[in-house]
Amino acid sequence: MTLLWDELKAAVPLIFHGNPYLFSVIGFTLQVAAIATVIAAVIGLPLGLTLGLGRFRGRRWLQILANASLGLPPVLVGLFLFLVFVPQGPLGGWQLNTTRRAVYIAQAILAMPYTVTLTAAAVQGLPSELLSQARLLGAGRLQLAALALREARIGVIAAVLAALGTALSEVAAIAIVGGNVYGYDQTLASAALYEANQARYADSVAIAIVLLVLIVILMGGVSLLQHSGGGVRMRFRAGPAAELG
Repeated sequence: MTLLWDELKAAVPLIFHGNPYLFSVIGFTLQVAAIATVIAAVIGLPLGLTLGLGRFRGRRWLQILANASLGLPPVLVGLFLFLVFVPQGPLGGWQLNTTRRAVYIAQAILAMPYTVTLTAAAVQGLPSELLSQARLLGAGRLQLAALALREARIGVIAAVLAALGTALSEVAAIAIVGGNVYGYDQTLASAALYEANQARYADSVAIAIVLLVLIVILMGGVSLLQHSGGGVRMRFRAGPAAELG
């Protein structure tokens, strides 16, 4: 317990004394989290909407697969990408291993299941009467998707924040495909692991504190979303069924 307290006391000043290494790691962590989350949202939100609104054969199995992907081991993703990116691999010519681009790809893959699965769940949680009425009023697919996205916005934003949290805190895939190169492709999580392996415990604790603060801020955003709300507004051109009614 004494050791932990001593390292904690030594770690706190490192955060406020302008450590260039720490600031560079924070900057890269935020960059990775932003890029990975944007990629996961651009690809995952349409997929989540399709799963949530779609009526097609095999939808249930796709939902099971999407739910299972939430438990995808990061080390498995890292190993798969490593084997794909090695010179002998399918994408070996791209020379991505031990690069920052590999880190972006790995984090985006790990974040995407959250945007897909949680978006689908949020859309499916909407009142069935809402979507039925929208269809009756002549809403097309894009209008229906826009309505579902707006009315399920709290769940959708929570899905994006969950993806952001994963991109901030995951370490295994980064260590494998990025190499955890000192001062180059380290995020806060991988840098904390690196410093601990080097027995620089105060530095490791300082990095962990910063990461914890970012996660707490993120969770605070989720809590604020849970207390927000909004009404339903639909403005569609009436379709034939509505006009006959």
